[in-house]
Amino acid sequence: MKDDSTTAEGTFEDNEITGLQGQFKTWFLDYASYVILERAVPAIEDGLKPVQRRILHSMKQMDDGRLHKVANIVGQTMSYHPHGDMSIRDALVNMGQKNLLIDTQGNWGNIETGDDAAASRYIEARLSKFALEVAFNAKTTNWQLSYDGRNNEPITLPMKFPLLLAHGAEGIAVGLSTKILPHNFIELVEASIKYLRGKKFELYPDFQTGGMIDVADYNQGKRGGKVKVRAHIEELDKKTLLIKSVPYAVTTDQLIESIVKANDQGKIKIKKVTDNTAANVEIQVDLAPGISPDITIDALYKFTSCEISISPNACVIVDKKPRFLSVPELLRISADNTKDLLQKELEIKLAELNEKWHYTSLEKIFFEEKIYKELEKKHETWDKVIDAIDKAFVPFKKQLKRDITREDILKLTEKPVRRIYRLDIDELNAQIKGLEAEIKQVKYDLDHLVDYAVAYFENLLKKFAKGRERKTEIRQFEVIEARNVVIANTKLYMDRSGGFIGTGLKKEEFLFDCSDLDDVIVFTKRGIMKVIKVSDKTFVGKDILHAAVFLKNDERTTYNMIYVDGKTGVSYAKRFNVTGITRDKVYDLTRGDDKSKVHYFTVNPNGEAEIVKITLSPSSSARIKDLDFYFEELAIKGRSSMGNQVTKYPIRSVKFKEAGRATLSGRKLWFDDKFGRLSAEEKGQYLGMFEPDDRILVLYTDGHYEITDQEMTQKFDADKVLLIERFDPEKIITAVYVDQKMLQFNVKRFKIETSTLKNKFLFIKEGEGNYLECATTMEEPVLMVQSGKGSQIRSAKFKLAKITDVMGWKAVGAKLTDYNKSVVMEWVENEKPTNQQELF
Repeated sequence: MKDDSTTAEGTFEDNEITGLQGQFKTWFLDYASYVILERAVPAIEDGLKPVQRRILHSMKQMDDGRLHKVANIVGQTMSYHPHGDMSIRDALVNMGQKNLLIDTQGNWGNIETGDDAAASRYIEARLSKFALEVAFNAKTTNWQLSYDGRNNEPITLPMKFPLLLAHGAEGIAVGLSTKILPHNFIELVEASIKYLRGKKFELYPDFQTGGMIDVADYNQGKRGGKVKVRAHIEELDKKTLLIKSVPYAVTTDQLIESIVKANDQGKIKIKKVTDNTAANVEIQVDLAPGISPDITIDALYKFTSCEISISPNACVIVDKKPRFLSVPELLRISADNTKDLLQKELEIKLAELNEKWHYTSLEKIFFEEKIYKELEKKHETWDKVIDAIDKAFVPFKKQLKRDITREDILKLTEKPVRRIYRLDIDELNAQIKGLEAEIKQVKYDLDHLVDYAVAYFENLLKKFAKGRERKTEIRQFEVIEARNVVIANTKLYMDRSGGFIGTGLKKEEFLFDCSDLDDVIVFTKRGIMKVIKVSDKTFVGKDILHAAVFLKNDERTTYNMIYVDGKTGVSYAKRFNVTGITRDKVYDLTRGDDKSKVHYFTVNPNGEAEIVKITLSPSSSARIKDLDFYFEELAIKGRSSMGNQVTKYPIRSVKFKEAGRATLSGRKLWFDDKFGRLSAEEKGQYLGMFEPDDRILVLYTDGHYEITDQEMTQKFDADKVLLIERFDPEKIITAVYVDQKMLQFNVKRFKIETSTLKNKFLFIKEGEGNYLECATTMEEPVLMVQSGKGSQIRSAKFKLAKITDVMGWKAVGAKLTDYNKSVVMEWVENEKPTNQQELF
């Protein structure tokens, strides 16, 4: 008997398994497509996700110029969006907070503090004038049925603006995500104009939260790129920092939490952090005693949310498929789309004008040629009347642009027939003339569509650009090395004889405070050098001579050493630097014999070369058993060098006798005005050769001066530094500043009389708006002053040493000239007066 469970396709069980697999595959693909197309990823045409589009469509239907309760808007949108009121409300609040398409009233939350908006029944909204201008036109909108088939909704809105780049977008779908950063309104419009004109353009993100952004790796917003975003941090005084903004997508609570966490981990050291945020962000960070504010600022950027990295990923729906595009591509597509929409609007308008011209011309002929009298004649039927009117128009059909239809005639017959005056005909002629002018203009605009689109964007700038200037400052960030800014958060100990170093040897000899990111360089009596990472306990070699935090690429710290070669018994002296090494590798500083040992070892931060007394063994055959050795006679070489022979006789002891001078020349310093740092790497303005005790003079545009040292970690506000150079207390400073109250430029000459380091002193007259115009330390300063514009330009040179005497640093100074915004001042180098020059 045949088994009924068997079919041509296999067993019943096989079909069931195949069917389940197929269903899972189909369902998953359907779900993934739905999430990608209908929820998470915006459309390229209008830059909106479906929920956003439905909200705007609902608000347009409700629009009467007045504000509506958000609860009502949500309710209206639910007839189009089948996903519940909370998703609609959240999307609406998100759009409202961006302050572009929606006018809001009430508590809409705060993106900087993370505070949520009030309940939907309390807050109100309406479409902005900008939204009404750029996002809606029923005549150019493609429609579809809503999910329940009861209403029509737009497939996409006719968006005539790169909204996607202005708003930004973020969403997670199945198997992909999108993250498009917001850009500046004005820059987007200007970029659209440049593109339409065939010019190059650049676009970089701009955030409502302000702050600073490094776009070096933005990669035009494509996958694989990234931007770094920083908060603005100001130094209120040496003990207090103020954070004046938050990075994009970071709230004040999250920022404070990250600061507290970094403090608990020992990466920064603060006394307390206080949130003073009101209308503007202000987080106050009080520093612990003795902590550098400059290093703390760098540490805040390195270890907290004061700096974050964002990776853009511009995924959009194009032709019902997800595509990854760049920001310039998105801008170009948007600008082309805007131009196409404007063309459609013009074509529709042209058709409407032509239709209006046609009917107005018909009406004119109808009355002017008294064709309307056919209505007074007795015709058998109404159709006969229509035919008679149509025949009466025959002589005039050549004047028209299209054929006369039955609907045209019916429309004419509906007009009330009364006595026709010449004024009526004249009015119709005027209307026709006006329509012909409009038609001509529309045709011109269609023929010059690029100019028309540019004019459209220029009009957007004129009407809506006010208050939308860039908020996020674009600048390049320096790379902050964690080991350079982390505070000394752990104590290091040493078992000198046993050869162990670590943070867990608390019963042994204390070495120093360090951070857990530091490397430690160690030297032993055997002549072994090793660099290790800070850990709980590490064996480095018995009889430790010296241990310190290792500074990579340190070319100034010089090690002086005398050792005996265990194989030959000959003693050698060497001087060397350690600039780069491999961590945990053993380096033998002797000739390699296990019996070698170090007689003498010192560490010299500036290459100092001391004199030592060497005493030979009493049993040696040397005639002179006491001799002095001068390290300055040795050249500084690499760590692997053998060194110079000191003696072939056994050494009993080597003792320090006399300190020597530094054998290294001063170091060259530059001021890196890009990052506001001192540099030894030839970056920026060259300041000169500095000896260890040399100081630096800094003059700021706000009228303060500061004397500081050569500490490389300190940071200056580069935008405010007017003059920076090696400090010479004998040099006279000549300064010209603006006195806003008296509306004049004052000049003063003075010497620095203070000696406090890293303290700012105001040396110009105190007053609102006063600022330092220029300053110099030249011996005979000559200043070129130019004022006026065009043919009215006047210039003069002032020999300032003759105008004013040297006075105290607190003096007001003497008047130089009246204040004028057009005045330009410039120092004249090596001035040699001639008869033609004016010198005052």
